[in-house]
Amino acid sequence: MAEAHQAVAFQFTITPEGIDLQLSHQALRQVYLSGLRSWKKRVTRLKVNTHYTVRGKHAINILLVPDCHGPDLLRQTASVVQLPGLFAQPGEIIIIDAEYERMTTLAKEFESSLGNRLQWYLKLKAMWASNYVSDWWEEYVYLRGRGPLMVNSNYYGMDFLYVTPTPIQAARAGNTLHACLLYRRKLNREEIKPVILNVPLCAAQCERIFNTTRIPGEETDSLIHWQDSEYVAVFHRGRYFRLWLYHAGRMLSPREIEHQIQHILDDPSPPVPGEAKLAALTAGDRIPWAQARKEFFSSGVNKRSLDCIEKAAFFVALDDDEQGMMGDDPAGNLDRYAKSLLHGKCYDRWFDKSFTVVLYKNGKNGLNAEHSWADAPIMAHVWEYVMTTDCFQLGYTEEGHCKGDVASSLPPPTRLTWDIPAECQERIERSLAVAQTLADDVDFHVLPIQDFGKGAIKKCKISPDAFIQIALQLAYYRNRGSFTLTYEASMTRLFREGRTETVRSCTSESCTFVRALEGGESKEVCRHLFRTAAEKHQHLYRMAMTGGGIDRHLFCLYIVSKYLGEESPFLKEVLSETWRLSTSQTPLQQVELFDFVNHPDYTTCGGGFGPVADDGYGVSYIIIGENMINLHISCKHSCPQTDSHKFGADIKKALMDLLELMSPEKPDPSRAEQNHLKNSKKDL
Repeated sequence: MAEAHQAVAFQFTITPEGIDLQLSHQALRQVYLSGLRSWKKRVTRLKVNTHYTVRGKHAINILLVPDCHGPDLLRQTASVVQLPGLFAQPGEIIIIDAEYERMTTLAKEFESSLGNRLQWYLKLKAMWASNYVSDWWEEYVYLRGRGPLMVNSNYYGMDFLYVTPTPIQAARAGNTLHACLLYRRKLNREEIKPVILNVPLCAAQCERIFNTTRIPGEETDSLIHWQDSEYVAVFHRGRYFRLWLYHAGRMLSPREIEHQIQHILDDPSPPVPGEAKLAALTAGDRIPWAQARKEFFSSGVNKRSLDCIEKAAFFVALDDDEQGMMGDDPAGNLDRYAKSLLHGKCYDRWFDKSFTVVLYKNGKNGLNAEHSWADAPIMAHVWEYVMTTDCFQLGYTEEGHCKGDVASSLPPPTRLTWDIPAECQERIERSLAVAQTLADDVDFHVLPIQDFGKGAIKKCKISPDAFIQIALQLAYYRNRGSFTLTYEASMTRLFREGRTETVRSCTSESCTFVRALEGGESKEVCRHLFRTAAEKHQHLYRMAMTGGGIDRHLFCLYIVSKYLGEESPFLKEVLSETWRLSTSQTPLQQVELFDFVNHPDYTTCGGGFGPVADDGYGVSYIIIGENMINLHISCKHSCPQTDSHKFGADIKKALMDLLELMSPEKPDPSRAEQNHLKNSKKDL
């Protein structure tokens, strides 16, 4: 998802002093630390599994998931030079013969010289650690990024598209927060049904859903996870509150949470100076935030209040705005809804928290999630459970309130207190200015496509994901007149602690098909080329899922080269290309929780992320049931070549054109009638 932005933009500095031997020592030390972290996690998980086995619980056993196998240097370097567009100039995808030969030579030189040395360190790490990629991916792609998390890294998830279960903000908050707690309880008891693709997927990322915060640092951030917190931090009209979700040893009921939220909504007290826009520090560049945190929030009342936010189970934002698909301009309002969840006002989301639940004045909700601790499918799994539990299990009274009673002994929510000096307020304003400029530049379009979905695609006997990805290639070609390097995220959770791999969706086969279709080739030729391109895409996706991708391996080779102080022209060129089209499918994982037949209006809208390249597009899509696809398209206003609405229209037309191309042909009625008459004459 949003990781593509970091994957091509990551920069870090490793400056150990001394000779090559000391550099090698630095690389070995990093391999050792990776293994040490891995074994510490194993011991912790073993204790947890033993604890719940004694209690008779059914665990999602992470220990049974296989380790990520060692990398294959020969296969990876060979794959690089076979993939079109890896080293293309902007606007070009097919490499000219001379360029291809040059890159082939670089790849072979790398494989026979420096590559073998780097590979040795990776093989050592693969033997010692559970996963030779994931810890470095988390650190260098996410935590060492010094730019804003907002838009660049964080992503969002939406509410139901057509339904708002209650118009009462506090009531929606009551059910939503209670459902989050129910999910956490099931998670702690290891009662969450594992996601299975022939074998259970690794659930390691679930460990940091709750009670987790990203802490800014001047060189690198860190992720801190606490034991279960019994409260949430709430933001409303510039004030911060602590809301306890447990009382007298029990979880608050939805009605009790509604009562407490209403107390916050009714509180007339104003924010103190500097409080209202404090969260802008989490929206701007990381170094100024790290410096301000150290200087102004390391002691006293400010530290206590900041600790309260960072140690909360999650963050809650109560917005005064109304959002959703509503009014005289439902499409435009849907776009504004997406931007609100992605960046809000740049100071009303705590972008460092693992996730922020956003609740709007008209009862609509949504979430904003930080990306470093886990990938989007993890948070999507939580949100599917929360939405369906809210509506189908907890429900509301006829008046729209949560069900149940309120205990009279509940203590009210408490205001957090701050003493923010003028100098800190100036830094807040500077961070806000950076964030506001970034947010204003985001061009976003959410496009629900009805009466077209998995059902129609399956009749064409084509993989739905391959169908959509090739449609994106066709749409981009029509939109820009060229092809481009394309990023599709694939999960690697078949391996322990696996995260993602890149599927390079722009292939020679897809380019050949698009050119044939746009060049007026016959329907038979285009159909054949389309199926060939779809089969190639499916093959690449399977390879990525099962450890046969190339990008994470090249990334890790590059990390080792930096620790060794070695420069590789091959790796430098491989990792310098821009992903102008970054794509991700949001999978619907718990289909059994939805009932699209009896409750078709209760349709999840999915979520999206910000643009990856300044002159490119970000596209997230979710396939809903048999008859709907929702697209979330982002780009930047500052680029005259991009327009989210136009690209959305291009994608929709491409999907329809491909469906028409691949749909089984209906028999000609007149010809059928003539055959019938001939057969009748023969019978006579």
